[in-house]
Amino acid sequence: MKTRTKIPMRQCTGCREMKSKKEMIRVLRTSENKIILDATGKKNGRGAYLCFSEECLEKAIKNHGLERSLKMAVPDEVYQNLKKEFESIEKQ
Repeated sequence: MKTRTKIPMRQCTGCREMKSKKEMIRVLRTSENKIILDATGKKNGRGAYLCFSEECLEKAIKNHGLERSLKMAVPDEVYQNLKKEFESIEKQ
């Protein structure tokens, strides 16, 4: 009997759509309360997922989706760093 491999699904904090884990990027809160991008998706910490578009990042900022998912207030400088990193990802 064949079994299908399970595809892990995650919800984008910006557009609120369910997509496969590989189609998204993880924003991570570490144990030291630093917020970083996790390209591998395997680092330790509390994570929130975003699509690879700046539009979803803007929506997550507007509706405080990242703050809710990470369970902490996110400073403006972190949002600016995330925007810069998303711009560099889109250029590639």
